[in-house]
Amino acid sequence: MNYRGRFAPSPTGPLHFGSLVAAVGSWLRARSQRGAWLIRMEDLDPQREVPGAADDILATLVAFGMPSDEPVVWQSRRSQAYAASFAQLGEHVFPCRCSRSDLAASNGVHRGACVATADPARAPAWRLRVDDCSVGFDDLLQGGFAQNLLRDVGDFVVRRVEGGYAYQFAVVVDDAEAGITEIVRGADLLDSTPRQIRLQQLLGLPTPRYLHLPLVLDRTGAKLSKSEGAPPVDRHDPMPALRAALAFLGLPNAARVAATSPDALLAHAVPHFDIDALRKKLDGFPAFDCNA
Repeated sequence: MNYRGRFAPSPTGPLHFGSLVAAVGSWLRARSQRGAWLIRMEDLDPQREVPGAADDILATLVAFGMPSDEPVVWQSRRSQAYAASFAQLGEHVFPCRCSRSDLAASNGVHRGACVATADPARAPAWRLRVDDCSVGFDDLLQGGFAQNLLRDVGDFVVRRVEGGYAYQFAVVVDDAEAGITEIVRGADLLDSTPRQIRLQQLLGLPTPRYLHLPLVLDRTGAKLSKSEGAPPVDRHDPMPALRAALAFLGLPNAARVAATSPDALLAHAVPHFDIDALRKKLDGFPAFDCNA
């Protein structure tokens, strides 16, 4: 099977160093496997979108030597594909009028039935009904990870109140249609993966391999993020940030190579990229399937 990876930023601001690490890590993994690397713009939430951010991110990736191998996919243009897959879920989804305050007593977790205080006049979101079972997988870097979806997550939203499709659902449809064979992304999305695997099972879609990279933290130990004002990387002077990203990904020698362009630096890094340099010593375990 030919390797196909992807990088899927949200246009909520310019690319910062944490996102650059995720992009470089996924790009190196794809190239080390002699595969394709795609870009998908996750622009499903217009309220959070920053005008011009999508074009800025794409220009930054080009400046860092990482253009998409195929035309960029825009989630905002894929409503028909989402609607078709949503219809396939049938009785596995249900309308829910519970607000956050309605679910406060259960720490925001919806389990089985809507609460009596939910406003019947409220427009519904649609949730996936989950079972009392574990869904797990063996991450190529982090090791084994599993969740009991009913206990840990509850029935989760796949279509929002205003009619838009939720992240967890859209990425499953997109990855399958693009033929993605392995997903390399930040470890902040580790606990999203069991939900996505469950959706893959219900939709009859293949489950790709997963590799969740260590997160870049700020001085307080929090994840570097746009929402907390992480500064953008400088696409007009990409080499310092690119060298730092390679060092973070376990390639300090590659980071010191006397290359004069991002293309040359990345080309040198590809044969040296090795996930063993990042792998944590965790015991893996096989995936669990709710259908078993």
